[in-house]
Amino acid sequence: MVLTASTMLSLGTKAPDFKLPDVVSQKTISLATFTDKKALLVMFICRHCPFVKHVQQELAQLGKDYLQNGLGIVAISANDVKNYPDDAPDLLKEMAAELDFKFPLCYDETQEIAKKYTAACTPDFFLFDGEQKLFYRGQLDDSRPSNGKPVTGEDLRSAIDAVLASKAFTEEQKPSIGCNIKWKPGNEPDYFG
Repeated sequence: MVLTASTMLSLGTKAPDFKLPDVVSQKTISLATFTDKKALLVMFICRHCPFVKHVQQELAQLGKDYLQNGLGIVAISANDVKNYPDDAPDLLKEMAAELDFKFPLCYDETQEIAKKYTAACTPDFFLFDGEQKLFYRGQLDDSRPSNGKPVTGEDLRSAIDAVLASKAFTEEQKPSIGCNIKWKPGNEPDYFG
């Protein structure tokens, strides 16, 4: 495990398009899937990461809490399944069922979508407004697997509430921290310097 922080993509960046299969329904999910939504949350997660496991109940709860509020949510896993078989699509499908996800969980086999979003860690969160411009990127909250702080989703929920209410969000945006995305050998992105 390599502790990695979000790249903190520039606010206002347009959401990169994607076309990825949902591991549960097998339907293709893209930005167009969410055109009727007031906002879109893109989460990069995986199954084996202790940081994701620490917050996975809250991720599932976000999907339930905002289901009727105009927020689109998609989770994407981009890990190299050859070297990290726990993150294979069939096991991601089990994860989605176990946690009762109310949003698609997609598999980014080529890792190109993770690169387009400059995703760095799991979990990594990107919240876009109704024009699909980046409104928030950063952490779920201050909780980490070993710091004893409760998982509340406070940072991300504040941003979601603000974007859905068409309000400015001026609070500090702290990077998410988690395991690095498991890039396929030779496929590491150049945005790490």
